[in-house]
Amino acid sequence: MEKILVVDDSTVQASRLKAILEGDYDVVVAQTAEDGLRLASRESFSLILLDVVMPGMDGFTLLKKLQEEVITQSVPVILITSLSDEEDEQHGLVLGAVDYIRKPFKPLIVKARVNTHIKLYNYRRQVEHQSLTDQLTGIANRRWYDLYSVMKWNEAVRLHVPFSICMFDIDNFKIYNDTFGHPAGDKVIAAVAKTAAARLQRSTDFLARYGGEEFVSLILGGSAEKVFAHMKKIRRALEDLHIPHNPSVSPYVTVSIGGVTVVPRAEDSFASYLKIADTMLYDAKKHGRNQVVWAGERMKQMWEFDAV
Repeated sequence: MEKILVVDDSTVQASRLKAILEGDYDVVVAQTAEDGLRLASRESFSLILLDVVMPGMDGFTLLKKLQEEVITQSVPVILITSLSDEEDEQHGLVLGAVDYIRKPFKPLIVKARVNTHIKLYNYRRQVEHQSLTDQLTGIANRRWYDLYSVMKWNEAVRLHVPFSICMFDIDNFKIYNDTFGHPAGDKVIAAVAKTAAARLQRSTDFLARYGGEEFVSLILGGSAEKVFAHMKKIRRALEDLHIPHNPSVSPYVTVSIGGVTVVPRAEDSFASYLKIADTMLYDAKKHGRNQVVWAGERMKQMWEFDAV
């Protein structure tokens, strides 16, 4: 069932809207703009119905804040108001509202407009999902990763939980392409993505194709030791596919993995820890490839094999 957030300081008006819609939708009510912003940032809604005139933060200010947040900016907002001034309506539409519903509410009008905008939202989500998926592998693409990493990093900061960034790179991939051809190389990329994705299936696991033969995984929760151990299993599973490589470099296709686990603070930068993960990947490749190197507590390195 689609979920709708109603933000209205009037208990009577909010109850009226809920009564009109709750047979078809899961309706959540917030009676202050601050509560509305908090709920919209933490839960997933298909539509927000927002009162314009509220004490403290008004609907226009809240709408502007919703448009500025990565998590909420794509959720359609219908403004609900008793105002009849065309300038107010224009102001709301310029700020990003998709429609207006005027008080007193007419149930058929409310239902029709809500239904229309939820259908449009779902269609847009479907199109966006296609644009965020890597066509070769079926996993998330770089654009999806760019959006998701911001959202999950902020969530880890708010919840004060461990956050892991992991970089995968297929070893000696240029030599593989030169030996077997690019179509065969594409099959290797797809096989690596499929195998890794099958072992990263928790709701807090994320895998994306970062570019070429490189992948990135983001994991919310779990100690450095646990994530490190899990990545070693994934590396072995990829080696165990036994995809033949050019024998001059390796019997089979393998991957090198580097990563970092941190409990991020508000002042920390995601980009700086991504760079650390990339450095761990560089160390894994520099010291023999086909291994996992991890930065754990206090950035102490953990090696799958002894460093040379």
